[in-house]
Amino acid sequence: MGGQVLGFMLVGLALAVLQILILSYKGSIVASSIAEEQKIQVRLLFEYISGYGLGGSTVALFGRVGGGIYTKAADVGADLAGKCDLGLPEDSPLNPGTIADNVGDNVGDIAGMGADLFGSLAESTCAALVVSSTCTEIITMTDAVYFPLIITGTGILISFVTIWFAKIDSAAYTVDKRLFWQIVISTLLMTVCIIPICLTTLPEEMKFTFSGEAYIATPWKIYGCIAMGLWSGMIIGGSTEYYTSNKYSPTQEIAKSTIYGPAPVIIKGLALGYLSNIIPIFCLSATILVSFQFAAMYGIAMSAIGMLGVLPIALAIDGYGPIADNAGGIAEMSFLHENVRENTDELDAAGNTTAAIGKGFAIGSAALVALALFGAFVTRVDAFYHTEGDTKKSTIDILHPMVFAGLMFGAMLPYWFSALTMSAVGDAAEQMIEEITRQAEGIVSGQNEPDHARCIAISTEASLNKMIAPGCIVILSPLFVGFIFGYKALAGLLAGVITSGIQIAFSASNTGGAWDNCKKYVEAGNLEIHSKKLDKMVVVKKGSSEH
Repeated sequence: MGGQVLGFMLVGLALAVLQILILSYKGSIVASSIAEEQKIQVRLLFEYISGYGLGGSTVALFGRVGGGIYTKAADVGADLAGKCDLGLPEDSPLNPGTIADNVGDNVGDIAGMGADLFGSLAESTCAALVVSSTCTEIITMTDAVYFPLIITGTGILISFVTIWFAKIDSAAYTVDKRLFWQIVISTLLMTVCIIPICLTTLPEEMKFTFSGEAYIATPWKIYGCIAMGLWSGMIIGGSTEYYTSNKYSPTQEIAKSTIYGPAPVIIKGLALGYLSNIIPIFCLSATILVSFQFAAMYGIAMSAIGMLGVLPIALAIDGYGPIADNAGGIAEMSFLHENVRENTDELDAAGNTTAAIGKGFAIGSAALVALALFGAFVTRVDAFYHTEGDTKKSTIDILHPMVFAGLMFGAMLPYWFSALTMSAVGDAAEQMIEEITRQAEGIVSGQNEPDHARCIAISTEASLNKMIAPGCIVILSPLFVGFIFGYKALAGLLAGVITSGIQIAFSASNTGGAWDNCKKYVEAGNLEIHSKKLDKMVVVKKGSSEH
């Protein structure tokens, strides 16, 4: 229920606010019977409203970065100092970092992820509206103008129907399958239900122009773009589950490597993350090629909306993980029976996989949205620099030194950004470990109670102070490059950021999910370890002291 509230409220509010903005700004349009003037007025309307998407993405940036620093600093500090050094159970009330860890799950994995996907939804819808304003056939039909919003609204209804399939009672319908099939069922229903919407809402023929070339789209082609986004999202979700769930061999192979120490675990985890890029990137590449061929940049924007078409369900299963994780923490702190904690751990392991699936949706849709907005940027550059009758099709040439230099710089930015955020987590985790260690002697002797507030303050201060530099990189680097070196360098920078950022995001997300589920796989007693040093077989059981 908690995940469903997150999904339906977020998508519903996003649509409601966008509709209010459209109605509020609509009065600024000057009525005109001339098609070209009307097209310009509608384009200006949607360009004004596109600030809604930019605002959502800006807040999502700080929410995701700040929330991520908060939760990971608390998680690492509480586990290393509390579990490894002091020997306390996970989420023990005697661990001063426990409350900060549980709060971090909400800050980073609920609020942060919700803000992230809200930004993706707002940006994709605004991008579709802006691109649609260049098509005379669409702006002359009110229903066609609202088509992106109609698709998202249909997704809400489909998601509401889908949640009832989670209530099927069957022993074979495990937690992992129950959650993943929510994505499959909603995608199937959405694929069928949007057919009549496309045929009745869109004009029979639509003309889009990009870099001097005309693309003729039909309702069936637009349907193909949306379907490509829908199914790409589902395949990315399935790929993510395969690479991160401890039910499958990739994560189990990492678990088996634990007998040789932490180094092989790190190496194999990183390799798994890099390998997990193949299927998502293949899906995104195919979606981009087909959608662009069908309807130019409008097709790209609609494929992004398609990928987010079942967003309420994606958010519901994404919110499942941190809710289950916190339930386990409450069970431990409340001294409930150990069976309760075993059940919550099983739910948490499934939640780790679904959280990675949610990240996959966020990354994939963000890539498509970024490409659509990048196309809008190139289109406006063409219109500004080319005179009427100019046969040159594009002002952006990757072989131009300025463009290529910008491409190299842009490809570096995600690494710079990641380095700052990881350093921030490391610094905050060190402070957390020092604080927990300082309190340890008094807690173990029973002289003092754990000071949870101090650990919460450490994570809070770190998340607020350390997210400034990464945020400045994201916001200021395009402005700096654009103003100093011009639009060609800026185009290269944007292309570089999109290309390398996707790779880092997918690999890091799946590596983290696999490591977390590897830990739970071992703790659940599923791993038989052969120790060459001791020359005997030992079975790792939950709570066992044997290694």
